Amino acid sequence: MKKWKIACAVLAVLLLGVTAAYAATAAAAGSQGDPLVTLSYLENIFQPQVEQMAEDTVAAHKSELQDALNDAVDERAGTSTFAVVTLSKDQTLTGKVGCEIMLRVGSATVANGNPGLIDTTAGSTLNSGGALVTNHLYMVTIDTRSVTATAGTVKLLVRGPYSVK
Repeated sequence: MKKWKIACAVLAVLLLGVTAAYAATAAAAGSQGDPLVTLSYLENIFQPQVEQMAEDTVAAHKSELQDALNDAVDERAGTSTFAVVTLSKDQTLTGKVGCEIMLRVGSATVANGNPGLIDTTAGSTLNSGGALVTNHLYMVTIDTRSVTATAGTVKLLVRGPYSVK
């Protein structure tokens, strides 16, 4: 009987120890040592961290995209507006594909090729030797097409890549 009482006492002490250990562990739930996720942790710690990381990433990419856009605009600035080009008699302006030409002063002819230039104003083609009409907009569709000045001073509005010889 004595053994029975000792065994019951030892068992009771063990149960109290296990219960105390469990209570201590339960009290620490949600701490850094016990990764139980609570709503307050999600709202007060995790969500602000994720939002800040997202904002930092967006800001970095926005800056990169803005720089790329500015570079592209700067690169195209010279080709998106008309430039006034003055030619002397027998000088030749050769445009690249997409170059637009408008005769403003003087006279000029298409120097080479059939088809020479596309007259976008009239909706027709101007072949080699044909005279440009004042205030008509012409488009170069083949790289080697050019315009030769036939008057002493010729003024052209040109948009796009070109060279003068």
